[in-house]
Amino acid sequence: MKITKQARRDGKSLFNSCKVNGLLDEAKVRQAVTSVIAQKPRGYMGVLSHFQRLVKLDIDRRSATVESAVALTPASQASLQQSLSARYGAGIQLQYSQNPALIGGLRIQVGSDVYDGSIQARLAALNDSF
Repeated sequence: MKITKQARRDGKSLFNSCKVNGLLDEAKVRQAVTSVIAQKPRGYMGVLSHFQRLVKLDIDRRSATVESAVALTPASQASLQQSLSARYGAGIQLQYSQNPALIGGLRIQVGSDVYDGSIQARLAALNDSF
């Protein structure tokens, strides 16, 4: 389904109206979707489709996956939380996991950004250079 420019504008304005202090408010999102469905304005499916896309991108941007070879200490986790909050803004949710295949270092994914400082990635880059 092709989304019109007006539907994109309406979806974006709906998305911006659901933010509180720069963060998406879940209750406002539900209320906005319910309101649009009840009113059924012209092109509302396109508006909701674009709105859904924006919400999904915001959720992805606010969640991070951190992989490490060994479990991180609470001090390391707090430092990483602080660094990522400074870079991506407040409200970022971190999920930690262990991946022994990394050998050492960290692999961090925030939305579509990937920071790979693992030994496995360095060895792969060295292997590719030969």
